[in-house]
Formats: sequence, C-alpha cells, structure tokens
Amino acid sequence: MTKIIENTVEVYALGQHICMSAHKARRVIDQIRGRSYEETLMILELMPYRACYPILKLVYSAAANGIQNLGFNEWANDGN
Repeated sequence: MTKIIENTVEVYALGQHICMSAHKARRVIDQIRGRSYEETLMILELMPYRACYPILKLVYSAAANGIQNLGFNEWANDGN
C-alpha cells in the first residue's frame, strides 16, 4: 500500500493477526523507526528477539509493495 503526504510517498504493509504482545513488538519497532531500508534489515537480522522475524517479513512485504505498485528500487538512496 502507498500513502502520499506533501509530495512524499510512503510505502507500507499491514501486519494483522500476528500473535505477540504489543510490548515485545514495540521494543523492536522503536529501534528501526526512521531508519533506511538497508539499516533496518541489518538491525533486524542481528537483534536477538523473537519479534524480529515477523517484523522483518513486514519490511520485506513493504519493499515488495513499493517495487510492484510504484516501481521503486529498494536499494535507492532515501535522501539521507
């Protein structure tokens, strides 16, 4: 899915029906919020928490949404 906010496009994926507590997921999500795609993948692969795997799948899904729907390149520079 995509969202357009003030000339910027956000690509996202929804994670519904994932069986884990919000506290466990938030502990991981707070570490990756606002980071680039490459950095997010690196962090999620190296963190020792069980919540990382479903969140990593969501990040891959969001990248696939951007590639399929908008023709984004997942390795493109994000402007940072």
